[in-house]
Order: sequence, then C-alpha cells, then structure tokens
Amino acid sequence: MKDFPYTESKDTRSGFGAGLAELGASNPNVVALCADLTGSLKMDAFKKAFPERFFQVGIAEANMMGVAAGMTIGGKIPFTGTFANFSTGRVYDQIRQSIAYSDKNVKICASHAGLTLGEDGATHQILEDLGMMKMLPGMTVINPCDYNQTKAATLAIAEHHGPVYLRFGRPVVPNFTPADQKFEIGKAWVMNEGPDVSIFATGHLVWKAVLAGKLLAEKGINAEIINIHTIKPLDAQAILASVRKTRCVVTAEEHQMNGGLGDSIAQLLAREEPLPLEMVAVHDSFGESGTPDQLMEKYGLTDAAIVAAVEAVTKRKK
Repeated sequence: MKDFPYTESKDTRSGFGAGLAELGASNPNVVALCADLTGSLKMDAFKKAFPERFFQVGIAEANMMGVAAGMTIGGKIPFTGTFANFSTGRVYDQIRQSIAYSDKNVKICASHAGLTLGEDGATHQILEDLGMMKMLPGMTVINPCDYNQTKAATLAIAEHHGPVYLRFGRPVVPNFTPADQKFEIGKAWVMNEGPDVSIFATGHLVWKAVLAGKLLAEKGINAEIINIHTIKPLDAQAILASVRKTRCVVTAEEHQMNGGLGDSIAQLLAREEPLPLEMVAVHDSFGESGTPDQLMEKYGLTDAAIVAAVEAVTKRKK
C-alpha cells in the first residue's frame, strides 16, 4: 500500500477560496456571486481584490442563479457560492430551467456538503445533491477530496465551458494530494494498484479509503484505491479496467446510497461487467446534529466501514 504523507489538515472550502482568488487575477471574465455567506465560502480574498466583480445578492439563492445565468450572456464566467443545500435543493428549478436547459456557463460552488457540516443538523446537511445534479443533462459534477485538489478543480472548471457543480466541505481534513497537480475533469486517479478489490471513493471518503487500504494490507488484502473526483462524466474506462482485474467492488461516499457515486458505478457494472458490489454510504436517512466525527461514525462512513465492506464483498467474489 502506497503511503500518502501530509504535513497539514485544511478545509476544502479554503481550497475553493484560494482557487477563486487566483482566477480573479488571471481571468478578468471571472465574477463571483454569494448568498450572504462570504466568510463561510472563503470568498473574502476575491471580494477584497476585485470588489467590482463581486456581487452580494443576500439570502436570495434563486435570484443568484438567475443573475448568474444572465451574466454568461455577456461573456462572464460566474461562480456562485452558498451551502450545498441552498445551492441545489432550494434552487433546483432555477438551475434546471435557467442554467442546465440553456447550457449556461455557470459554476455552482457548494460548501458545507454532507454530514460533516456537523452541528447545524439535518436541515442544513444535504445528502442528495450529487444525485440531483448528475441527473441534469449537460451538468458536470465534481467532488474533490482535499484542499489542493479543490483548488486545482476550481481553476480547471473556469476553462471548461458549460454548467458545473463543484461540491466541497466545512471540516479540516488531511491535505495529501500534490499542490502542483493538474486537475483533469472526468479522469479518475489510481492512488494504489492492487489485485484483490477495487475501492472507488470520492470527497472526504478518499482519505478514509487510504486509511482502510493500510488496514487491509495488514490483513493481506491489496486494494486498488481510485479517487473518483468527477462524478459526471464518470471515467468508465478506468473503472472497468480496474474491476476486470479485481472482480469485486466497494464504493465510498458522504452521500445517500441512492443517486450517488455507488449508484453510478452500479449502473455501469450492470451494463458492462456485473460483479459483487458493496456501498459505503448513508442508507435512506436524513442527518442530525453532532460533531463531524460523531456523525461519520454513526452513519458508517469510516475506514473501518470500508474494511468491513471489502471483507464482505471479497467473500462473494468468484
């Protein structure tokens, strides 16, 4: 099992803020809109450096999406910022009609996703957003794993024409991917090669998969660990190449089992390569208040849960 050393833990939302500020300096067409959460979205640096390109729309998320769609007509590249719940569930009609249907070049940037929003509780924790967004035709859906990857993804989506949903989080997590990485939309990252099981993880669960890989190695199981940072378009070629070698699959994500990464991979396997599959995800439940660690433990989104899923699926492998 390869080692992934790191020297610091940082929140992925700060990676977005750093990337946005860098884009502001390099691309004059980039504009930013925020729904009264500038500090939470780490958009302060962009606001300070480029006040004429920053628009505080207040607690009016639906209006923010409409304004962003309109800005694209004049050649601007709008980055919207608010919590993931308000970036999707609250404004789904506006995204579908004004952005996705007309292929507007809007970057929907969503913080505080999943259970790790923590103490704010179920009303603010969204576990359905990846499914909602990937179902929209033409929508690119990205869920990076750490600060460096989130910053790189933020830079990359500015060069991609079309609507994008970029999902990131609140808590500090290990920052273990290279600072100088080139982010390729739709290109999976094979972090560890192994013949025994394919583990496909996204977002905060990528680090949990790395920890699980170390525990599995102690048990004599060499796992292939793949970071699926792009939920849509899915890297079907990389996924199929892995599973045809390992013959069994575990997926891991901070999202509902229905509609997330596991759902996408299950559809792919059903069409191309039916194989035993286990999913580490939330099982048809809303969240609740608690610390991020408490919630991840309660809802089974841990390295231990990934290990248990691997042990279960390898018993079914033929």
